[in-house]
Amino acid sequence: MTTKPRVLILHAPGTNRDREAALACERAGGQAQIVHINELSAAPGRLGDFQMLVLPGGFSYGDDLGAGKLWALELRYRLGDALAHFHAARRPILGICNGFQALVKTGFLPGPLPADAPAADATELPSHLAQTATLTRNAAGYFECRWVHLRPQPDSVCVFTQGLDELIYCPIAHGEGRFELAAAADLPRLRAAGQIALTYVDAAGAPAAGAYPLNPNGSLADIAGVCDRTGAILGLMPHPEDHLSPWQHPAAARGAVGQFGLALFANGIRYAAGL
Repeated sequence: MTTKPRVLILHAPGTNRDREAALACERAGGQAQIVHINELSAAPGRLGDFQMLVLPGGFSYGDDLGAGKLWALELRYRLGDALAHFHAARRPILGICNGFQALVKTGFLPGPLPADAPAADATELPSHLAQTATLTRNAAGYFECRWVHLRPQPDSVCVFTQGLDELIYCPIAHGEGRFELAAAADLPRLRAAGQIALTYVDAAGAPAAGAYPLNPNGSLADIAGVCDRTGAILGLMPHPEDHLSPWQHPAAARGAVGQFGLALFANGIRYAAGL
């Protein structure tokens, strides 16, 4: 396509990272527009006018009934058909923090995992997808706000991490970010399908191995982000939109630079532009 890919930043009551996500998409080469969920629900077909969808962070609906739970219900039952068609076209979807929680609770992420199950039908409605994972309370038992290092996994099918070999350094800010699977046997299946997109590591890139605070929430296998089996949907707990410029680095005054989160958005925009 010759024009900039259009990116819909979906706002729900309580989300608060909309503008940062929009700025990241703009800097990555996209054309971002923040749209309230009620506005989109009144005309779901509008989603087809966009080439990428971002569910930003925050505390949607006050995290009543659990983080992202009510937002997930809105996505399932008010926007289910529109989301199914959007995903059927393999248009990229990015969920950050609260957005990740919502995508997990719709069943979109990580999606069906049994070894004998076919890849998720791209036309399947989220209301028909079973929840196979969750993002539950941090192992430490309290809200975590700190900077973390992430390693993009080279064997992942995720379109947002393709070709990325530099660590990403960005903040986390959540109380329910511990990734867990419904069944222990699903972890090797998740790995085999290339759905582990990002993991928590130390500053040198070595695995966090569950150690706090390198793995800030106690996530299974140091998982910071997962994709669906198509690779077009990514969810992650950290906030890559909060490290786009050198001055945002917490050690910028001491000369620290690099490991920006912008690369994830650039990959998503590039992929959307090629559809």
